Amino acid sequence: MPLPITSTTAALLALLLLLLAILTVRQRLRLKAAFGDADDAALIAASRSHGNLAEHAPIVLIMLGLLEYAEINSTLLMVIAGAFVLARIAHVIGLHTPAEPGKSPILRQIGVVLTWLSMLVLAVQILIGVFAP
Repeated sequence: MPLPITSTTAALLALLLLLLAILTVRQRLRLKAAFGDADDAALIAASRSHGNLAEHAPIVLIMLGLLEYAEINSTLLMVIAGAFVLARIAHVIGLHTPAEPGKSPILRQIGVVLTWLSMLVLAVQILIGVFAP
């Protein structure tokens, strides 16, 4: 299989996305809410965890694939891919963890920071590759 790191990461993220879609549908069925969030904390958490993964995963997978295709250090790519998958799992758990109003659970914070760091490192690696002599 070409691009094994990107392929494996895509498969793991697809499974996570499917799980989150199922959790969202379960909450919608529970509330009989076809649209919106019914002002329900569990549905909001389920919907946002699904949506947030769907928002971040595509660009990370594209950048990961570009770098893997360019044969950038595979160990670095595996670390970044692993960090991103763990970040998304931490974010999901954090979104489903009850918290005081105005306070974000620590796993959600870790998930956000690791997601952004993964994206930043991938973007910088691409720019170095594009503009390096």
